[in-house]
Amino acid sequence: MSFTRHVTVTETEHGMVLLDERSGRYWQLNGTAATVVRLLREGSTVDEVIARLSERHPASAGRVAADVHGLIRALRDAKVFK
Repeated sequence: MSFTRHVTVTETEHGMVLLDERSGRYWQLNGTAATVVRLLREGSTVDEVIARLSERHPASAGRVAADVHGLIRALRDAKVFK
């Protein structure tokens, strides 16, 4: 998975900022969302990302899958992630 070509990605101290250069709209991702995006861009599958985050955050393991799928869906709906 990757960003569409009109998206600029900037790493920040606490996550990541995405700028859609076509619309001027931007998104600020927290550290966990940035980790999801990084792992997917590096070639991890969605299931691998979910497993890794569930291990890292066992108290939230029940919500991880829904949150990861929700993030991906939101970025795709905004046409910044493919």
